[in-house]
Amino acid sequence: MIKKNKQFRRIVITTGEPSGIGPDIVIMSAQKKWPVELVVCADPNLLLDRAQQINLPLKLRSYHSKKIASPCMPGELSILKMLLPQKTIPGQLNVNNNNYVINTLTRASQGCLNGEFSALVTGPIHKAILNRGNIAFSGHTEFLSQINKCETTVMMLSNRKLRVALATTHIPILSVPKMITQKSLCDTISILAQGLKKYFGVSHPKIYICGLNPHSGESGYIGQEEINIIIPALNILKKNINCELIGPLSADTIFQKKYIQHADVILAMYHDQGLPVLKYSGFGQSVNITLGLPFIRTSVDHGTALELSGKGTALPDSMIMAITVAIKMLTKSSL
Repeated sequence: MIKKNKQFRRIVITTGEPSGIGPDIVIMSAQKKWPVELVVCADPNLLLDRAQQINLPLKLRSYHSKKIASPCMPGELSILKMLLPQKTIPGQLNVNNNNYVINTLTRASQGCLNGEFSALVTGPIHKAILNRGNIAFSGHTEFLSQINKCETTVMMLSNRKLRVALATTHIPILSVPKMITQKSLCDTISILAQGLKKYFGVSHPKIYICGLNPHSGESGYIGQEEINIIIPALNILKKNINCELIGPLSADTIFQKKYIQHADVILAMYHDQGLPVLKYSGFGQSVNITLGLPFIRTSVDHGTALELSGKGTALPDSMIMAITVAIKMLTKSSL
């Protein structure tokens, strides 16, 4: 039951690639009642057409920033109108709609910065079509860091069993070693610890750290990064932040139950070192969280699934989880 005189929040959602399942899963997620106002930054005709295609009810109400926020009813969304240059066909990418994708994300981010919205939830973007249209885009995390002028942000994925954060994100494997420095690790782990305390109520985080090389370098015989970079960084941090740091541990053993059950988060050195394990443990039921931004941002853990777009067969679980986690983070941060 909703209490009277309660101060409601607004969460802004971007649907990502318009020809993918982003619009579908947002509409599906709107079929339940939420304790916040969900504002979708999108083309209203895109949403109405997609709702008809997947045979779900949808009512759009105009978003007004000066109105008091009020929760949407099931089957209802507030709409922050942004127009597509060209009509979208489900499953068919169109480079002419690239700027629309970027503009919705930029507008939603600006709204979070100026206090219009309490959090940002993002749908999946198709990176290849953006880059094909000469828009350099490696991921939401990097894009939001750049436009918000954040020196360091941290990508963390979470499900009911496990949290995994990344020391590097969407870069070629060849570039990983040179991107890992004592400073970058200190910054990443500091932001990670602060985020766990602020948004997840973990007063003394236990952070388990992967090595970069096989067997964590085998005492320097299979790489020097553990000795020269990771261990010195951890020694610096142990003197300066209130958390427990365990590692570096070999990535082929760190994901055992005996470690996972004690870890608040596991820090992997690169994307495909940590995320395969997390996605195996709960694909479609995980949420992507960006720590270090001046606002809360969560996202789905999957891609655009063009082949499912407009068919009503996509699963909204990760979008529902992303909205749910954003609300929980808001609650924790306001205590």
